[in-house]
Amino acid sequence: MKKFLLITDAWAPQTNGVVTTWDTVINHLRQDGFEVQVIHAGLFKTWPLPSYPEIRLARNPWLMKRLIADYVPDFIHIATEGSLGLYARHLLVKSGLPFTTSLHTKFPEYAYERWRVPLSTGYRFMRWFHRPAVRTLVTTNSHRLELEQWGLKDCVVWSRGVDISRFQPAADKSARGGRPRLLYVGRVAVEKNIEEFLRLDMDADKVIVGDGPQREALQQQYPHAQWLGYRRGQPLVDEYAAADVFVFPSRTDTFGLVMLEANGCGTPVAAYPVTGPIDVVQPGVNGVLDEDLRTAVQGALQISRQGCRAYAETQTWAVVAQRLVDSLVKVRWQAPEVNAKWAAR
Repeated sequence: MKKFLLITDAWAPQTNGVVTTWDTVINHLRQDGFEVQVIHAGLFKTWPLPSYPEIRLARNPWLMKRLIADYVPDFIHIATEGSLGLYARHLLVKSGLPFTTSLHTKFPEYAYERWRVPLSTGYRFMRWFHRPAVRTLVTTNSHRLELEQWGLKDCVVWSRGVDISRFQPAADKSARGGRPRLLYVGRVAVEKNIEEFLRLDMDADKVIVGDGPQREALQQQYPHAQWLGYRRGQPLVDEYAAADVFVFPSRTDTFGLVMLEANGCGTPVAAYPVTGPIDVVQPGVNGVLDEDLRTAVQGALQISRQGCRAYAETQTWAVVAQRLVDSLVKVRWQAPEVNAKWAAR
């Protein structure tokens, strides 16, 4: 059986696109005959990320060496650039062992929004971190082109999918009347640009599903919005299905998995024409893109819900998992070689 090792700083109980992506892909890998092990922050002593306590960083990542040596994987993948990702990179580069990486977020843009770190500095770090990887998986073609302009190489698009058996339209959405119901699902954080959604001058109900460091301040500033906190399972599906438009105000996401989940429930997307949305939204089919978010929402209200569902049905996780497997073919480890290299250190 082929053994796949994932190293990630983002894992349950966190709720975000990274966790959802890997949890789903791992299930498909196991169905395809892979044995999978995950090295995540929950296995270590941790401290909270400054200004974002939901994310925990490993304080003693050096314990990872023994975990890798004991598992002896055929493939190893680093999913994040946090403390675990950094230490894994150090170990693997020093040992001369091949690995792959992936990019899930626009880390330089996030660093700029939160701490005003110059983009050039952020991308210098990204080039350094991902340069030793045999391949770096990225979410969309537009993001790949963006990264190449910043000097990153060996980027491969692997996209995202949606579980259409889980995310389904409501039985009778047409029966609901009244004001349009506009929905946002995701972290309530500055890099998500959520305030642009809350500022929309429209006669509509605004619903926010999610939580994060900005929630308390924004909830006080916009008390008329509906702040529901996290929703999971069927309650989350119900919110998607009840919405008339899913509003995605972020300008820094690399994909936006929530857009596909909304489409699966028949809900059209309104977003800016930026990386992520331009790869997911087919204007007039499953949503509308516009630099004026209000215009995008108004246009999305006219989109066929059946068309949104039909688009989601073409985006499956099985295809995403296979792209990952294809990227690993060139980096398979040979167990005796791995054992010898680790034993020599």
